[in-house]
Amino acid sequence: MSSPATPPSLHLESKVWRLAPDGSPRGYIQPKLLRELWFHTGTNCNLRCPFCLEGSKPGNNRLEVMTLADVRPFIQEALALGVEQFSFTGGEPFVIPEIAAILDHALDYAPCLVLTNATEPLLNRFQQVAPLLNKPFPLNFRVSLDHPDPAAHDLYRGHGNFALSLNVTEQLHRHGFAVSIARQSRAGEDPAAVNRAYIPFLREAGLPETTTIVVFPEFHEPGSHPEVPHITEACMTTYKSEQTRDQMMCNFSKMVVKKDGRMRVYACTLVDDDEDYDLGGTLTEAMKIRVMLKHHRCYTCFADGASCSEL
Repeated sequence: MSSPATPPSLHLESKVWRLAPDGSPRGYIQPKLLRELWFHTGTNCNLRCPFCLEGSKPGNNRLEVMTLADVRPFIQEALALGVEQFSFTGGEPFVIPEIAAILDHALDYAPCLVLTNATEPLLNRFQQVAPLLNKPFPLNFRVSLDHPDPAAHDLYRGHGNFALSLNVTEQLHRHGFAVSIARQSRAGEDPAAVNRAYIPFLREAGLPETTTIVVFPEFHEPGSHPEVPHITEACMTTYKSEQTRDQMMCNFSKMVVKKDGRMRVYACTLVDDDEDYDLGGTLTEAMKIRVMLKHHRCYTCFADGASCSEL
């Protein structure tokens, strides 16, 4: 008889997980609550953006497509843990066949946020999406508009996609859905000035000038290993207060992904390329695990205050 497989969580006891290369205790977050549960609907996407944080592109299945049957148990478990919102990312969520059914189910229990490029996949499903406005909880959208310059946006997302995304955003807003914008930051930029440059486009789409714009710094492609400073326990007490530690997403959120046909819980929306952040098969066990800040994207969140959440 073969011996049972080693539980995936045992790697979390390793020195690499717990200690920085110089032997110092790594900085960490001990999760306190589950406010937001993210579902990664898969790395399949209709676009092929070279800067994609997930390396998504047409036909990519590094992270696999989810079904309603996959999602249901985690929604129920999250509700028992007090979750306040379900959020969905990709890839492009609207390329997956059951996305409307998944949202229809989730919206019976909590507000939902969907990250989208707002191009053909969403446009093609708009007749399925529109009735979701009448669900018990609100459905909100975050649309990727990388730059307040259509040419710069289209350089990587394809000619005409800025105008298409803006048109779909206008349709969402006019229908009654709340919309926010996601953009990429550039080195040396004046963030407030760049955000102001979006105002003419917000007006064109009928959105308020106060529309939330979520700014993403350079996170590098999945699987990359840029050299960044290591975060130690001393860093977390010297440069962070209890309040700012609590604002880090690994304190209040988790992400569910599908790999090799299995649903797994990861510590963060941005670390699915590192198996050390696989925290198990249930939210309950994942919430007990101290999240060590060893991934290079952890440093970006630590240093820049970056966050995928709008809570």
